[in-house]
Amino acid sequence: MNHNIRNIWQGIIPRYSIVPLLVAVSFNLIVYGGTRMIAGGWHHYNIESPLDRLIPFWPPSVIVYLGCYLFWIANYILIARQGKREVCQFFSADFISRIVCMAFYLLFPTTNTRPDVQPDGIWNQLMVFLYSADAADNLFPSIHCLVSWFCYIGLRGYRNVPRWYKSCSCIMALMVCMSTLLTKQHVMIDVFGGVFLAEICLWAGKKDAVWKLYEKRLNQINGKIFP
Repeated sequence: MNHNIRNIWQGIIPRYSIVPLLVAVSFNLIVYGGTRMIAGGWHHYNIESPLDRLIPFWPPSVIVYLGCYLFWIANYILIARQGKREVCQFFSADFISRIVCMAFYLLFPTTNTRPDVQPDGIWNQLMVFLYSADAADNLFPSIHCLVSWFCYIGLRGYRNVPRWYKSCSCIMALMVCMSTLLTKQHVMIDVFGGVFLAEICLWAGKKDAVWKLYEKRLNQINGKIFP
């Protein structure tokens, strides 16, 4: 039974992609949660602009903000199913991006002004839940926008991914970026910071010196886990 389950998983995710996926998820949690534990009580800078104050608060957009996790899971698995070189390029970029996020969250912690939401109706109730579960910190750059844009550009140049799916991924990533503003979870510079960071890190991840170093470390780990 265990052998059959393992074969099914290997049919979905190549063996060389298991560690990168696990590292990506765990390191993201460490960066987001760890920096909050360290810098939660520090002074936070509010970098809202006058344009941010013109953006309306629209509670129904919370469904996109929360639902994007399914988008992330699907696309990260699709990316993990690519060739080993492409996997190393993408996940080295993903790792670098979290290091940059960690530096910003510790050296320049930011916050914003959230509206006072009354729990009237399902959308407002979801917003109250979101605000209670996710404090107004670790905002710049936006990991929501960073990961969503990674989900698009990580598949952007692959011919084995249908064009319609790549277009849908782009639209979904843009919708997530919009939802971060409409829920007042982020401000505009957080969004642009997340998108720019994804682009620059993927560019860096495609450099031979970067992805080959990642591949070397991955081979060492896989050699111990999968002898």
